[in-house]
Amino acid sequence: MDEQRKTAMTPGDENGTRSSAGTGSAGTSLAGTSLAGTSLAGTGVSPGAGYGPAHVLAGEIPEPDKEARHDGDAAAERARAERAVEEVAADLEARGARAGGEAQEVLGAQALMARDPSLAAEVGELIERGVAAPRAVFDAFGKYRDLLAAAGGYLAERVTDLDDIRDRVIAVLTGLPMPGVPARADEPFVLVAKDLAPADTALLSKDVVAAFVTEQGGPTSHTAILARSMGVPAVVGCAGATAIPPGTSVLVDGASGQVLLAPDPARVAAARAAEEARRAVLSAATGPGATADGHPVPLLANIGGPRDLDSALANGAEGVGLYRTEFLFLDRETAPSASEQEQAYRAVFEAFPQGRVVVRTLDSGADKPLAFLPPPEEEPNPALGERGLRMFRRYPEIMTAQLGALARAAAGVSAEVQVMAPMVATAEEAEWFADACRTAGLDGAGIMIEVPSAALRAADLIRVAGFFSIGTNDLTQYALAADRQVSAVAGLQDPWHPAVLDLIATAASAASAAGKGCGVCGEAAADPVLACVLVGMGITSLSMGAPALPWVRAALSRHTLAQCRDAAAAARSVTSARAAKAAAHAELPGLEALAL
Repeated sequence: MDEQRKTAMTPGDENGTRSSAGTGSAGTSLAGTSLAGTSLAGTGVSPGAGYGPAHVLAGEIPEPDKEARHDGDAAAERARAERAVEEVAADLEARGARAGGEAQEVLGAQALMARDPSLAAEVGELIERGVAAPRAVFDAFGKYRDLLAAAGGYLAERVTDLDDIRDRVIAVLTGLPMPGVPARADEPFVLVAKDLAPADTALLSKDVVAAFVTEQGGPTSHTAILARSMGVPAVVGCAGATAIPPGTSVLVDGASGQVLLAPDPARVAAARAAEEARRAVLSAATGPGATADGHPVPLLANIGGPRDLDSALANGAEGVGLYRTEFLFLDRETAPSASEQEQAYRAVFEAFPQGRVVVRTLDSGADKPLAFLPPPEEEPNPALGERGLRMFRRYPEIMTAQLGALARAAAGVSAEVQVMAPMVATAEEAEWFADACRTAGLDGAGIMIEVPSAALRAADLIRVAGFFSIGTNDLTQYALAADRQVSAVAGLQDPWHPAVLDLIATAASAASAAGKGCGVCGEAAADPVLACVLVGMGITSLSMGAPALPWVRAALSRHTLAQCRDAAAAARSVTSARAAKAAAHAELPGLEALAL
């Protein structure tokens, strides 16, 4: 790899702010302008920074002729469409098998979308009316595209996946080149696009792509998910990105969201220097998580299933702080069997024979619906609707099956298995879940603190809960009334806000007074500086995406518990997220090597 063209460094620029100087807008051409120092701003979704020439992914499969008709043999035309869909679905599965890990789950889900019987029926009906297969595919997929887009949230972010399937099927039917990105290049490049489909990115590697930049997408888009799993910096929601002239040198900060065009040599040199310093710091921090004076802070991994174990172990995870079991249930027509669940759970438990594994029970509903359950009534605001524990109470048979499978999987393993419920708002809900777990043979059930009411009344909830785990993504969303799926309010989705820090501190204090643990499993735990602040507020464990573990381990190892407490007090003493971050930095010297 040419290290002169690709540099990885830590999140953030010198002052920790997001620059917007010279920001372009979608559809605005940057050609012919002075690009040096021009900065675009988006939302950073995968930490680190990448440098390289821009490869702008442009062009889409053209829309088929609206009047296109087949030759009259509807059965043959329908069979042709079915073969094309199956060819695309099989290709997606094959790509997933080659990629492995989280990419395999993502592409497997996309293949299921391609084979959806409802889509096939819609295509077939149009063909029976005389519509040619390519146009029938376009119209049928368009109908479901509109439904997903209108649903908002998680479903809206699946529109890109559906569009990609549609374009691939049409390409097969018409003989056009398959859409995609270069898998080989003379040097690592920054991949720029309006949006990216999973099949475009799954087989790419850090040796090929220095960073991702997209105009659309959010923190839970598949671009974000795959970028984080690859350890590739990524910025989404970056207006004007596709106007970057191809070949322009680009420096991408995957934490602050800054995209710097034609950076001067000094800035690039500084990035290279930061990379060398970062490597030295990360390599020096080994072993279990702890502060510089030996205060233990277990560092755990967030996973979606057994496929994520290799990355977690490779990055030194001491256990699992968030096992997202919903990945077993999503994008399938029937619920997973008890034996399938038990096998998936036990594989994770056995991977950490002396560690802790915290399992979040099924977090479905709202933006993560299950195809095999009747949908709830229309919800104007799905984030405030039936999800998490609320769905468990509506469908107790699903809960009973999952808790039973967890109890059987935990029997005889040496890992410390803990179970927690999402979306708990009241002490009554916490007690109901604890009773259900005891009935299934699971003691010490915990709850997630994601709702402000749960944080504010944490002293009541901890009387019946075995432990707390704070989901900072949702807690921030609800505290600041900023939907985490809406890019227009992404600036408010910041766990550094003192109001969010106060809620976290309240929950941690209540757990400490009761002699119980309080971890953090949201994205906030992956920020090395914020991780120190969280420990200073009394958080007892931190769980994050596996690639972030070395960063947090290094940051903690360079600061004492007293310094972390001082940083926490400073961050909570101010009135804005930006000021809180600056105040914490001032109390945590020695982070220059991490370029935070």
